[in-house]
Amino acid sequence: MKVLVVVAPENYRDEELTEPLAACDRAGIGYDIASTRKGECRGMLGGKVQATLALADVDPSLYQGIVIVGGSGSPVYLWNDEMLRQLVLSFSRQGKVVAAICLSPVVLAHAGILKGKAATCYESPASTREMVKGGARSSRDPVVVDGSVITANGPAAARDFAAAVIKALQKL
Repeated sequence: MKVLVVVAPENYRDEELTEPLAACDRAGIGYDIASTRKGECRGMLGGKVQATLALADVDPSLYQGIVIVGGSGSPVYLWNDEMLRQLVLSFSRQGKVVAAICLSPVVLAHAGILKGKAATCYESPASTREMVKGGARSSRDPVVVDGSVITANGPAAARDFAAAVIKALQKL
């Protein structure tokens, strides 16, 4: 089993990446890290990770889920990335796990997969507006699971978010 983990090339939220990766390691679930471009990506808190794939090079059939990391880089690099939107749609249509944390649930809203679904995100005027436009039923819970879609509201929820992702993957 393998998941695709997506980060912004700059200003992803470090613990929103490290917690899911650690949970995958503990559960024996493999992962690849992708971004809008291959190469080194930098976290808001100074972390660095190598994106071994550009989003354009991802084959969704190789993965059972997608996890989109948040941070202040998400609105800049991920919210309106057409390739990421298509990947989210592909994963969703196949009933795979689609998970996003912090500001990144907006990517799911833009892909149209949150219509009528309970979801949460880091609250900002822009993220709240986009989630409403995407038809999400807003929740203030730190982690929300609605079918195969998992959302979380920020770094404090990263560990519980990671646990929810693992649990959903193990049900597949």
